[in-house]
Amino acid sequence: MWPYPRIIAHRGGGSLAPENTLEAFQRGFNCGFRAVEFDVMLTKDQIPVVVHDEQLGRTVGGNGKICELTAVELVQLDAGSWYGSDYAGARVPTLTQVLDFCTRHAIWMNIEIKPAAGFDENTGRIVAEVTRDFYQNTNFIEPLFSSFSMDALAAAQRSAPHIARGTLFDQIPADWLVQVKQLNAVSLHTNQRTLSADMADKIKQAGLGLCCYTVNDPLRARELLAMGVDALFTDNLKIIGADFV
Repeated sequence: MWPYPRIIAHRGGGSLAPENTLEAFQRGFNCGFRAVEFDVMLTKDQIPVVVHDEQLGRTVGGNGKICELTAVELVQLDAGSWYGSDYAGARVPTLTQVLDFCTRHAIWMNIEIKPAAGFDENTGRIVAEVTRDFYQNTNFIEPLFSSFSMDALAAAQRSAPHIARGTLFDQIPADWLVQVKQLNAVSLHTNQRTLSADMADKIKQAGLGLCCYTVNDPLRARELLAMGVDALFTDNLKIIGADFV
């Protein structure tokens, strides 16, 4: 049985705030969400930060790559103006800042380990170590790691084997069950656009949690839940709310 929330705010606050910022997490919380998904990669000085794109320019001002900047340099950049002038000055938070915010507000987390190219194992290890060490000081329910990188998940497994893992696939490969078993994962996460009822049934028959991204249409959301999908990631926080059924 899936032990985690069923409706999860994508990148903190869905489409209601600049993604992966503390402002987004606050907005999701204000909308009643107590479950969030967000992305983590490393800076040049190996600090895990919450940001989706390896390349600067879309949501974070500047040029170059996240892995080319130190954390001090990165947090000086604007991560909110792209969304709207009200969010000018929003910053890229560290993983520790987000862990602190979410645990203080009793928000469950799906932490997507999103390594820059060539940094898979190091990112998985450091994200797992930081999360593991943080949770030694709290009794709140532990998060779930997920990643498209099986190497990153394997590194996380070695560093924090007690923190659950989920494999991420845009399109589910033929050997999905082999990969899941190698990582002792508890769930499989996939693109809702390509999931069929037959595949959903096979995943559930394997005893796995099944999660879908990014589900913004309420009709599709109900269809997926009827297929046995356990959890949905959504940007549409006002229509597919935390209590959506």
